[in-house]
Amino acid sequence: MKKRRNRGKNGKTVGNGSISKTRNSGRISVIWLLLAVVIVVILFGSVLYKRTFTTKELALTGVMAALSLVAYLFFRVPFYGGSSFHLGNTFTALTALLLDGVSGGLAGAIGLALADILAGDPGYAVTTFVLKFIIGITCGAVAHKVFKLRDLDRHSKGYLLKVIVAGGSGLLLNVITDPFLGYFRNIYIFGQEYTVAQALSKIAGGVTFVNSVASTICVVILYLALRPALERAGLLPKGEKK
Repeated sequence: MKKRRNRGKNGKTVGNGSISKTRNSGRISVIWLLLAVVIVVILFGSVLYKRTFTTKELALTGVMAALSLVAYLFFRVPFYGGSSFHLGNTFTALTALLLDGVSGGLAGAIGLALADILAGDPGYAVTTFVLKFIIGITCGAVAHKVFKLRDLDRHSKGYLLKVIVAGGSGLLLNVITDPFLGYFRNIYIFGQEYTVAQALSKIAGGVTFVNSVASTICVVILYLALRPALERAGLLPKGEKK
């Protein structure tokens, strides 16, 4: 049986390869457009909530974004189904604890979305941007709105537990949000047949959970070590009581 070929406007035959290339280029354009929209919306939200950045905060956020990119590109262990073990999220949560949720979200979102693009996976960049921003916002809210970490003495009772909960809050939430947004990404961006059961199997697989636990441990260690030094250097915002 002969393969059917589609005919273009001039009556010329168009192979399936040409159609596939056209569809792929269209999807890539949509991906870049969505990523641009996401960035604009988040930056607009930051302006709306009157979030301004000092030069020191911008520099620290940029460093953390770069570290998250390096951690993903050069210290990543791939797993089945597109999952991978890496510590890129560590610097998202760490920035949120040291500065605030918006800074942490932007550090992780920019660093890891760019890492996806450089790794040849631009289709993941849109959901990565959103997921990392959620991690940062969640960790920052728990750290500074709930526990007021900046106002706590480092030797006070329960301080370590509060750091652990704040750092792990957004990272553990990512165990649920990652497969949830991945479900819509695979269907609407990649055009794949993807079921809810497959999304749930990613949770059961445990890779994201292991990532979250390992990242939380690293966040706690780095935060406890860096906070005193960065405070002495005047690189961190002051607490409300100071």
